Amino acid sequence: MKFGLRLRGGLLATLIMFGAPVVAPVGAVFVSSSALAQTVQSISVQGNRRVEVETIRSYFKPGPGGRLDQGAIDDGLKALIETGLFQDVRINRGPGGQLVVSVVENPVIGRIAFEGNKKIKDEQLTIEVQSKARGTFSRAMVQSDTLRIAEIYRRSGRYDVRVTPEIIEQPNNRVDLIFTVEEGVKTGVKSIEFVGNNAFSSYRLRDVIKTRETNLLSFLGSGDVYDPDRVEADRDLIRRFYLKNGYADVQVVAALTEYDPEKKGFNVTFKIEEGAQYRVGAVDFRSSIPNFDPSSMRGYSRVHAGSLYNVESVEKSVEEMQIEASRRGYAFAVVRPGGDRNFEAHTVSVVFNIDEGPRTYIERINLRGNTRTRDYVIRREFDISEGDAYNRALVDRAERRLKNLDYFKSVKITTEPGSSSDRVILVVDMEEKSTGDFSISGGYSTTDGALAEVSVSERNLLGRGLFAKAAVTYGQYARGYSLSFVEPYLLDYRVALGLDLYQRQQLANNYISYGTKTLGFSPRLGFSLREDLSLQLRYSIYQQEITLPSYLANCNNNPASGAFNPSPAYAAANGIDLSSTNGLGCYNDGEASLPVRRELANGKTLTSALGYTLTYNTLDNNKNPTDGLLIDFRQDFAGVGGDVSYLKTTADGKYYAPLVSDIVGLVRLQGGILTKMNDDLRMLDHFQMGPNLVRGFAPNGIGPRDLNPFGSRDALGGTKYWGASLELQMPFWFLPKEVGLKGAVYADAGGLYDYKGPTSWTTTNEVNAPGCIPSSINPSTTGTCTGLVYDDSKVIRSSVGVGLIWQSPFGPLRFDYAVPLSKGKYDRTQEFRFGGGTTF
Repeated sequence: MKFGLRLRGGLLATLIMFGAPVVAPVGAVFVSSSALAQTVQSISVQGNRRVEVETIRSYFKPGPGGRLDQGAIDDGLKALIETGLFQDVRINRGPGGQLVVSVVENPVIGRIAFEGNKKIKDEQLTIEVQSKARGTFSRAMVQSDTLRIAEIYRRSGRYDVRVTPEIIEQPNNRVDLIFTVEEGVKTGVKSIEFVGNNAFSSYRLRDVIKTRETNLLSFLGSGDVYDPDRVEADRDLIRRFYLKNGYADVQVVAALTEYDPEKKGFNVTFKIEEGAQYRVGAVDFRSSIPNFDPSSMRGYSRVHAGSLYNVESVEKSVEEMQIEASRRGYAFAVVRPGGDRNFEAHTVSVVFNIDEGPRTYIERINLRGNTRTRDYVIRREFDISEGDAYNRALVDRAERRLKNLDYFKSVKITTEPGSSSDRVILVVDMEEKSTGDFSISGGYSTTDGALAEVSVSERNLLGRGLFAKAAVTYGQYARGYSLSFVEPYLLDYRVALGLDLYQRQQLANNYISYGTKTLGFSPRLGFSLREDLSLQLRYSIYQQEITLPSYLANCNNNPASGAFNPSPAYAAANGIDLSSTNGLGCYNDGEASLPVRRELANGKTLTSALGYTLTYNTLDNNKNPTDGLLIDFRQDFAGVGGDVSYLKTTADGKYYAPLVSDIVGLVRLQGGILTKMNDDLRMLDHFQMGPNLVRGFAPNGIGPRDLNPFGSRDALGGTKYWGASLELQMPFWFLPKEVGLKGAVYADAGGLYDYKGPTSWTTTNEVNAPGCIPSSINPSTTGTCTGLVYDDSKVIRSSVGVGLIWQSPFGPLRFDYAVPLSKGKYDRTQEFRFGGGTTF
């Protein structure tokens, strides 16, 4: 398609006559000044079809005295061309002082179509182009749209794209606009190299950046697509990473990209000048504000003498100090950090200077780009509003909160001058993204077998910032559904209200002889006490019942019953020859443990509990942590109504630390106590442990166990447990980073003990009395089923093992092989364990 420029008439003469340093619009035609020297008496319009005559005349505005001079005519001509409504405009002199304006209108676009596009849908391209159906056709706009479509494809990694616009003329001055796209092949990043990095390996730095190398699984993501903006952002990520680790002089001097025609991809090289690593030499606080004690800010500093210099700690300290000063009434206080390097000792002395800043107020907060999200959802993330003192720390915090919402592709808060020198306007620019998710998840584990889940969720429901999710799970041994709803700002306070309704069914499997059905509802409140500390309050009410195959609960010691099935104890007491009856009595096919059958006889049980969780989290990455501490402390009190009462307390702490050569160390400590309150404890309320405490043991494989030699030997659980683990996680350096494989070696130790559930069961008659067991354990007294014999030794279980961790595109997968070193006499082991899932 060719685009031409036409200059007609006396343009040159006009420019020479008036000496005007202007460029004539495309299609504009001027007449000579001599031809228009006389006064214009009227304006005549010719050639217009859609644009009204008066609209065209309105662009020619007479000057003082009603005279339409040459300057006014030139201005009107330019304004007409700039409307984009005309492809040609001519101005001539008519009889009787008449000005004749002849126009040729641009065609109207009948339809816009795209051909050859497979990777990007028509709907997305239609949104991106400026040309619109039923709009005015403009050759300049079409050229711009052509470049825009090509840029969209380049952003998706297709640099060989070709876009050709085609115009098909239709009757009534209409055209159809067709964009033909030759997409080309995907152009990815073939290699990522780092030059000058001595402190951190290239393998470690690839974790820091967002760009990824192309591999066999790249089709599942877009990280390997070459994006110059992302590469530039990676430079800043590398710099921030070094600054967090004490390298105050670091510079990422260049990010070089080169297209390799042989590999048909880009090679990206980051050049780094690390400098020396610094520690904090001294921390001082100074103030120029009268009556302000700078030492009172020491408690808000996250920077301490002797610690590794961390620019993020400095920034968080500045933010907290400035906010605290504002709370004390110093609304315009500004905290400025300073650093004095000691190049020989490799230390930085940090000084926090607290000064009176300019008295500037926020005149207005303008929101731009939130087409779906309601304004109040964005404004509530600000701790300041119109009329408040301008506080940069609070503005930065609001920007960080908006980014963490995950509603937007990008968020940027800038300032513009207000109506006076002491006023500023905050401008929040956002680009929204899709917040709905539909996922089909599947997995397999040695505990639950095959499992599949279908879920639908929305993080920004109706643009009101609400979260909703519905999920259905169906598996070999586990089934159920769940409905969740979260209101993050309850009554406009920064308190999250969550509601969960769920139904779960656990089927009998190789590790338990019984199944359970649970239907529950749980409201909860979440509070963020600090960025690293959160509190959750919850109430749980759920109904639970046990299910058993009939052959595991078919004991019948009543001869009056038509289905007489005596136990060995009853037969011995009454001289019955079991060989002449129906087999071996109650236990010829096994029998579930007494606590299980007692729960079966009790039917449905209602539990009503209040609880809370206190979480401390300083992990550098929640999905793939390499540094930081995570501690969860939980307590639940059951007995607020319902059928059971207890106090359950658990604690779980994980500490990650980078060691050498990209090896990460993990120390984990955990423990729990179940305390009896008023009623007897159920077996189902006890802690059940296995590989979640010590790897190398089967699910429910640790702790007290029923020793009935003819029964199912169910695990009974315990009221106390403890566990400790040491683990080293290391990459496979010979594999590409993008594969996502890591190895692990570990040692576990722990214990579960102190069963306090039912051990006896007295009944009024023995029809289906599931507590009866053989005479060697249970006395044969009629009407009494007692004598549960179980193992509850306080043996320390321990194991060592190796693991394979794969952060795969199908979700996190882990394979473990562990060998028990010490165990209880009746524990059940399972050396190999696999678990994982996928979302696609």
